Amino acid sequence: MKKPCIVLSGPTAVGKTRLSIRLAKALNGSVISADSMQVYRGMDIGSAKIRPEEMEGIPHYLIDVLEPEEEFNVVRFQQMAEAAMEEIYRAGRLPIVVGGTGFYIQALLKGVDFTETEGNSELRRRLEKLAEEKGGEYLHRLLAEKDPLSAEAIHPNNVRRVIRALEYYEETGSPISVHNAAWRDRESAYCCAWFVLNDDRGRLYERIDRRVDEMMSQGLLEEVTKLHGRGLTEEHGSMKGLGYKELLCFLKGEISLDEAVRIIKRDTRHFAKRQITWFKREKDVIWLNLPDFQYDEQAVLEYMLSRWQSKLGEEEKKDEQ
Repeated sequence: MKKPCIVLSGPTAVGKTRLSIRLAKALNGSVISADSMQVYRGMDIGSAKIRPEEMEGIPHYLIDVLEPEEEFNVVRFQQMAEAAMEEIYRAGRLPIVVGGTGFYIQALLKGVDFTETEGNSELRRRLEKLAEEKGGEYLHRLLAEKDPLSAEAIHPNNVRRVIRALEYYEETGSPISVHNAAWRDRESAYCCAWFVLNDDRGRLYERIDRRVDEMMSQGLLEEVTKLHGRGLTEEHGSMKGLGYKELLCFLKGEISLDEAVRIIKRDTRHFAKRQITWFKREKDVIWLNLPDFQYDEQAVLEYMLSRWQSKLGEEEKKDEQ
């Protein structure tokens, strides 16, 4: 029988963290963070990182394990998450992967082989130089011409992923979105129930705006100032995260603080929209639309537990055959 795991994903600010703790308690689970920012130490407020007291004794992995100067990408996530899963299985617990980075989750569940697309360093340097000279928006427009689906899924500020998609297209003559779709259709190596928590768009956007205001009152500007003071700049991958890059622009005198906050809210709403679009392409996900449950978290939890038991039953029948 395949090893079991649960995924709880969804757009930013939808309420995954609290639900994940309740789910882990109900199923003797341990949480693996599928977030590209919570992995970094000292980046707590802007990443909406779970606080130790909120964990309620549930073991968490891939949180506070790297310095912001270090590189973190999908390949490293895949390696670290697989190691965490083995440790969780040895402890007799259930891995619960929680986060909004769908590409990371897909790579873990489907065992995506990134050695197929290692890239051409000379071509990469040329694209990086083009990004420096003409900006990320220019590269993103090039990608939109060659691979509209990837351009829709990748934010223009994520220059690294834009470059990788262009690089793949130049090397193979085929869009990387086609490659990704092939992996998306591949059967998972795990017995997995993948849940996507979602909300009414207007209500979600209100939560995002409110969360940004709360982050500012909690000291996000001070957090970014401290990171900037230790030498971190927009060149570091960690500082490309929402909230960090905009406040860096403020610290450099390029925009006002009010404008930085406005951009953070706007770009976070756009990011949430892209996350939802990405999850809609996953054919096997189980949607948890909060309005359908009248925002009753207990009802959501009971539905998840019911679907998980059904999934285990289906897998047992397959194994018997």
